[in-house]
Amino acid sequence: MPSMAENAETADTADKKQDRKAAKLAKQIGAFARQHGGAEGQLAYIGQVGARIVLVGTDGGWGDLVAPTYGVAQLAAEKAGLTLHEEFDGEFAARVKTGPYEWTRMAGIQIGGPANPAA
Repeated sequence: MPSMAENAETADTADKKQDRKAAKLAKQIGAFARQHGGAEGQLAYIGQVGARIVLVGTDGGWGDLVAPTYGVAQLAAEKAGLTLHEEFDGEFAARVKTGPYEWTRMAGIQIGGPANPAA
C-alpha cells in the first residue's frame, strides 16, 4: 500500500503535468488571439476526452483546442486571459465567419460539394 508521502508525490507530479498542459494551451490561445486581433472563448465538456476550448477571433476567425480535463481548460483560459462565454449562443456564434471550405464540409453531400471521407 502506498504511503502518504508517495501519494503526495504522485499528486504533485499530476498537478505539475496539468499545469504544463495548461501553459501549453494558454500559449496556443495567445497565438490565436494575436493572429486574429483578440479572441473570446467558450468551454464545453466532451466526456472522457476532456473539454473543448472554442475560440472566436475579433476578425471572425475561429478554432478549437482540446484539453484533457475541464479544469485544465479553465486554467489555460485563465492563464491566457481569455474572456469566456457561458454558452455558444446566437450573439457569440454570429461573430464566426465561415468560408467555402466550412460550407462544403458541413453540407458537402447535400449541396453537391465533396463528400466526407469514409471513416
